[in-house]
Amino acid sequence: MLSLEEARERMLKCFEPLAAERVAVASAAGRFLAEPVVAPVDLPGFDNSAMDGYAVRAADVAAAKADSPVELKLVGATAAGEVFGGSVEQGTCVRVFTGSALPAGADAVVMQEDTRAAATDPDAVLVLDAAKPWENVRFRGEDVKRGATVLAAGERISAVRAGLLAALGLDSVAVRSQPVVGLLATGSELLEPGQALSPGKIFESNRVTLAPLLTKAGAGPRVFSLVRDTLEGTRGALEEAFAKSDAVVTTGGVSVGELDFVKAAFESLGGKMEFWKVAIRPGKPFVFGRLGGKFLFGLPGNPVSAVVTFLVLVRPALLRWQGAAQMDLPSHPGALAEPLANPGDRRHFMRVRADERGAVWPAGAQASHLLSSLSQANGLVEVPPKTVWPAGTPVAVLRIED
Repeated sequence: MLSLEEARERMLKCFEPLAAERVAVASAAGRFLAEPVVAPVDLPGFDNSAMDGYAVRAADVAAAKADSPVELKLVGATAAGEVFGGSVEQGTCVRVFTGSALPAGADAVVMQEDTRAAATDPDAVLVLDAAKPWENVRFRGEDVKRGATVLAAGERISAVRAGLLAALGLDSVAVRSQPVVGLLATGSELLEPGQALSPGKIFESNRVTLAPLLTKAGAGPRVFSLVRDTLEGTRGALEEAFAKSDAVVTTGGVSVGELDFVKAAFESLGGKMEFWKVAIRPGKPFVFGRLGGKFLFGLPGNPVSAVVTFLVLVRPALLRWQGAAQMDLPSHPGALAEPLANPGDRRHFMRVRADERGAVWPAGAQASHLLSSLSQANGLVEVPPKTVWPAGTPVAVLRIED
């Protein structure tokens, strides 16, 4: 039985980043960069106003006060997207708006709230407050300078990062291809939700749970039909799934029972088992194997075991496959509000609920078949074997969904 670290290391060595492809920035969120992104332009591309107001020379309004305003001649206006054709000379100003290019000659912007129209001259503005040089001005390149590396290879493109790429004028970006991952659930006791429930049968839920987790990990899930517990049926299902997928995730059928056929069926197709069994709880019966350039991840059938092994073993492998720079689960610090105890001899990933203040509670009973406690959990806490942690113990909470 392998330690988690050894199992993970052996798996990750099998994965080289997939080929690169170019995709539209508008659809790139969630993808992993295949190469660094270098800014082709400055951001902003020109000095501009941070406020609605008036572009001025700071020296002209240095003495302005509410009870002794400075009068300036209004010589024009420039909206966002326009450029003023003249220049701000001594004693003059130009009406500007947020994002307007700063007119030549101006070195500050007075907020509209600090001005009022002159009562006797419609072409004059009274400035009621002083402005320092470059006040309310956004400088060219102050956000991003042309030639700067804004994102590194292996970084995930989030929604806001996609927005940055668009603001730099990029319409496409090089990312790693996404693997297609087949999802198989094995077990003669399983029914599709919505079918009539008969004695001894249960509704299958693992594929519904794992498909969105695959998507969050950057893969494209392909869900296949339920597989009955026969060697022939399991072999046929695996053969079909591998023909249509880059990797296959199965749930159930990987233990030592007489009706556990995943390992035998996989080997009958020419697959090579890399390892079986990992010293964690829940999730000890975990299979990793190779079939040519494709991979098998055999997860336990119990729902909690399937989720935990996916998060700590399958997810990192899928991220490595896509060239991700960061493969660990996101985490945050917390402190136990109640004790956590692991009397067993395997490290236990316990389901917990953490609140916004960082207080951490067990999310119900910890048996591996209990979906209710899993549904209430927003994180996992790894507790070493033969360990009791009292309330107040600082812990790292691994987030189930980032």
